[in-house]
Amino acid sequence: MEVLEVLQPGALTTIQDRGRYGYQQYGVSVSGAMDKFSLRVANLLVGNDGGAAALEITVIGPKLKFLRELQIAITGGDLSPQINAVQAPMWQALDLKGGDVLSFGPPKSGCRAYLAISGGIDIPLIMGSHSTHLLSKLGGLGRALAKGDVLEVKESKASCFRLNPAYRFPPDLIPVYGKEWMVRVVPGPQSDYFTHRGIETFLTSEYEITPQADRMGYRLKGPKIKHKLGADILTDATPPGSVQVPGDGMPIILLTDGQTTGGYSKIAVVITIDQDRLGQAKPGDKVRFQKISVVQAQRVLKEQEDQIQKIKRAALLAV
Repeated sequence: MEVLEVLQPGALTTIQDRGRYGYQQYGVSVSGAMDKFSLRVANLLVGNDGGAAALEITVIGPKLKFLRELQIAITGGDLSPQINAVQAPMWQALDLKGGDVLSFGPPKSGCRAYLAISGGIDIPLIMGSHSTHLLSKLGGLGRALAKGDVLEVKESKASCFRLNPAYRFPPDLIPVYGKEWMVRVVPGPQSDYFTHRGIETFLTSEYEITPQADRMGYRLKGPKIKHKLGADILTDATPPGSVQVPGDGMPIILLTDGQTTGGYSKIAVVITIDQDRLGQAKPGDKVRFQKISVVQAQRVLKEQEDQIQKIKRAALLAV
């Protein structure tokens, strides 16, 4: 069922879900939303499963014409959404009519917004995911949205939930996106390749996100991190969140579209929750790193999952 027409595509608007897992051993990146928390909440607010296909909108938003009555939700970064040129609220379900036009203005905070549509975008599954991996043209439309594209949603609501009409997303749970980021990391897997002073530099210094920042990863600049002997290792796995440090001593954070293997030593891995937060960071923002344990990382992830399940129970009624 056709539901929207792309009048203007924006800077980079792609179809994403929670990602493509189980294929990294074959060189296939996880992909998926850069800020998976915001994607999941947007879907829940319109009665979808949290992993339904939605739009990830980067910095400069698209202009979209809706072709029929439906429900949407916009979460993540505030890119000044407007419906028929009137400011639209975020983090709540919105009812649209056929002919309504959604557009975006200047970004106010963060850099990626998520647009979920009731029913979920109808696009073929590729290796268990709808997500678009731009470099390989895998999934989604195989590319970013373009002018003239028409998207469909699933006609069946069998996989969706009934919304609680009285639900309002708690304002205190809406993330705040600034220009300075404290990012929690777990040491390793090659932290022994770095001098004691190199590790201290990494954990006590401020780094700036350079213009070399995209869905693959962020290059940082700041104080040089010293290796004991050299930066190179035998190529091994690079999970999302890996912090590589090549020979120049400047860290690189690999993100959702990052390569699956690499030959630079990794000083740490960003915890899952903070990978989502980094999805809202942009060039010029400042980053600091905080060391935590694996147990602490698991605890904060469980706390977030418990929070999402609480949101789901409050927002949705049983089928």
